[in-house]
Amino acid sequence: MSRFQEGSILRLKRKSGSDVWVFRWYEELNGARTYRKVTIGSVDRFPARLDAENAVAALRRNINSEFRVPETVSELITHYRDNELTADRKAFATIEATSIYLDRHVQPKWGAKRLSEVRTVDVEKWLYELVYAPGTRSKIRNILSALFNHAMRHEWIDRNPITKVRTSSKRLREPDVLSPAEFAALLPELELRERTMVMLAGSTGLRRSELVALTWRDIDLELMQINVRRSCVRNHFGDTKTEASRKPVPLHPSVVLCLAEWRDESSYKADDDFLFPSVRLNGAKPLTPDMVLKKTIRPALERAGIQGKVIGWHSFRHSLATNLRAAGVDLKTAQELLRHANSRITLDVYTRAISATKREANDRVMQMVFDAGKKKLSAPSPAPS
Repeated sequence: MSRFQEGSILRLKRKSGSDVWVFRWYEELNGARTYRKVTIGSVDRFPARLDAENAVAALRRNINSEFRVPETVSELITHYRDNELTADRKAFATIEATSIYLDRHVQPKWGAKRLSEVRTVDVEKWLYELVYAPGTRSKIRNILSALFNHAMRHEWIDRNPITKVRTSSKRLREPDVLSPAEFAALLPELELRERTMVMLAGSTGLRRSELVALTWRDIDLELMQINVRRSCVRNHFGDTKTEASRKPVPLHPSVVLCLAEWRDESSYKADDDFLFPSVRLNGAKPLTPDMVLKKTIRPALERAGIQGKVIGWHSFRHSLATNLRAAGVDLKTAQELLRHANSRITLDVYTRAISATKREANDRVMQMVFDAGKKKLSAPSPAPS
């Protein structure tokens, strides 16, 4: 490393547009000195020299340090992966999902950009043009924001350009749920193993990752409850989604009976065996829930006459939330049963359930009107006087 240097900031005129601030410094390699420069930004963005000085603080640290401060989005992504997307900080599912979004979307579009070149309006326009659901665009936006927050926390930049990026996460369609009648019609169409899985998911609201991670030791028949201790995503075991998710879940007597029947029939019934093991893997791992959904549960839905609905494992959790609201269960109790981290999430679900209840009530009233109209039209005309 050569002697300490400050570099220099110059204000240069352009043929068109506002003046710009330019930072100049030199690098020495094998005894040869090479001069470099980079445009910091226009005077519209950095009106005073002090503003430009603050903007190049990280770059100054780079040229006087053995550690290279990230200058491009690609370099920032690398540092973020190494220091934030680690098993001791994030769940496996979070690391995997975030990595996919970074590799497929953020890196190809923004990787070569300098951190100072990323503009709020440009990001917003790019997100708007992505042909994805609003929820997906919102996730990409949040990951970008986390990246720049990471840079701010290390004091490499003084602002997060994603903070004011506007995106909508409004659903294109409401998630499909099963009514109590549809749920009851589905159960007889299932074999014992799948029926047990559906009864557990539909009555407790367990997430897919929590359901497949259960062992018989987690079932407390004396207290009639499930102790949720872990989750499993693609055969990777880890903590539950939130602290609230580890709360015990009550079991209905009918579910307890179904569990007891399934344990008698299962080849893997020891305390440490999975409730729903993979026979192909000799019970060493849980089965793949998506395959059960595709090969067994969705065909059973068709046999039960339930059509026009897209049902996944999370649909059973949505159905429980909707039916709790229809049953008049208060918000706090519903939050405890669903093990939401805060009541805002439960309230969002309840708002949708209220809308569905209102729609059903409106349908009943209008049907009464139509029925009354049909009776009036079918009545014989009075005889002429």
